[in-house]
Amino acid sequence: MAKSQKSLSQTSLNQVGVQDIADALGVSRGTVDRALHNRDGVHPATRRRVLRAAGRLGYRPNLAARYLSSRKHITIGLSLPQEVSHFYDDVREGIFEAASAFEAFGVKILHRPYDRFGPHELESFRDILDEDVRGLVISPAYPSRLRPCIDQAARRGIPVVCVATDAPGSKRLTSVSVDPFVNGALAGELMGHLVSEKGNVAVFIGMHATTDHEQKLKGFRNSFEASCPRGRIVGVVEMHDESKEANEKCRKLLLQQPSIRGIYVSTANSLPVMRALDELGLAGKVKVICTDLFSAIVPLIEGGKIAATLYQRPREQGFTAFRAIVRFLTEGLRPPPQIRLDPTIIMRSNLSLFLQERYLRPTTSDGTR
Repeated sequence: MAKSQKSLSQTSLNQVGVQDIADALGVSRGTVDRALHNRDGVHPATRRRVLRAAGRLGYRPNLAARYLSSRKHITIGLSLPQEVSHFYDDVREGIFEAASAFEAFGVKILHRPYDRFGPHELESFRDILDEDVRGLVISPAYPSRLRPCIDQAARRGIPVVCVATDAPGSKRLTSVSVDPFVNGALAGELMGHLVSEKGNVAVFIGMHATTDHEQKLKGFRNSFEASCPRGRIVGVVEMHDESKEANEKCRKLLLQQPSIRGIYVSTANSLPVMRALDELGLAGKVKVICTDLFSAIVPLIEGGKIAATLYQRPREQGFTAFRAIVRFLTEGLRPPPQIRLDPTIIMRSNLSLFLQERYLRPTTSDGTR
């Protein structure tokens, strides 16, 4: 008995499986399996011992593995843009990392990427919906346009999870992102301290139609006005996450508004804005707060051309989104309506901590891989 008690206490420190219970009680794995699943061939006293040991050890059946092993495969559709690559590549990495845990049980990913955030997202969604998928992960640039398709999928019993932004008012299962209002508010408060009391600033967003972008703008406006009451937002620019458009619009605005002292770029499309500042000799003079962290902006942070960046933890977003949809399909665990991650402010003083992470990969000068 002493030997069994020792085994029980040791095993309870780790994740408990059927073999652990068998080892602790000195019985066969088959006996434990039959007892746990109420099958014939187990003495009632032995069954009680097994169930008591399972309770003490905190044994939980692997419902996902059991579900998946009973089917040939389960396919999750993935509809994400290829650009901006240094953000969405990391989201995909997180998704594939989460999927690897279920690969042995037949989980598959059907990926239908499209070129840029926004264009062709509807076609990609419809193409995947025509396939034999059990769920979808999407990043809706135009939620009002996608809402009927999301609701159609829900009526067919196909859950949809939004990642990086949301489709409010739709029947999506959940959305996973950093809190966009808080993200913008952090940038606004910081900008208020970076520019002078009467500093004029500009905000570069992807699209007003995108929930994430619009909420960041609202958060920034609210916080900047509170922390810098005499400052003004003299321009809000839609870039559509397109490099040439962002560069040209930034140059035009800076020439029209030479009083601008700060720029907030609320998406990962910051490199063309930084090029415009360089071309006009304003890099390092205009305070810049950008979004996300990738190799091409590291020297800009180190050199003081970028004051700070708001890191959105894209890999964690992807990992969390995929895990949520698989657990819903296999275990019936419904996630909360929104899963919000905390954004992190990265400045030169704490940059080295993040450079130790493996998510930083080389990019070209225009931010592509």
